[in-house]
Amino acid sequence: MEAFRIGFGYDSHRFEEGRRLVLAGVELPGETGLKGHSDADVVVHALIDSMLGAAALGDIGSHFPDTDDRWRGADSTKLLLSVVDEVDKAGWSVGNVDITIICERPKLRPHVDTMRTRLAALLGVPAACVSLKGKTNEKMDDVGAGIGIEVHAVCLLKGKNQ
Repeated sequence: MEAFRIGFGYDSHRFEEGRRLVLAGVELPGETGLKGHSDADVVVHALIDSMLGAAALGDIGSHFPDTDDRWRGADSTKLLLSVVDEVDKAGWSVGNVDITIICERPKLRPHVDTMRTRLAALLGVPAACVSLKGKTNEKMDDVGAGIGIEVHAVCLLKGKNQ
């Protein structure tokens, strides 16, 4: 009998002038970036939390605390690769992920396929196993006012030796 685990992740960051915008490991040139200790890739951060949650291995803050200068300006895709390795060592592999990015700007549709392909490569799964959707918040709350971006991520892990 094959074992499965589901994990949920969430993250949000405010926009900050003078920073580059990186979402799902893809830089979106000409866009205002996000404030954060690392590169502030809010998509990868939510994905990491969903994977760690599914494997019951803690959360992103316990692995890469923002109080540790080693992670200042870090490339979040490197953090993700570390988590993929840790999840693998715990006996799990990614089945699929489903990610929702909520923001008023930038428009995500032109970048979705590139972001899906990038995440799939990092996770070691086919792009068909990575769902990524962009939504607005219909001008409600801080995200709807264009102050930042929030992301919800769900990950299904499959037991490798079950």
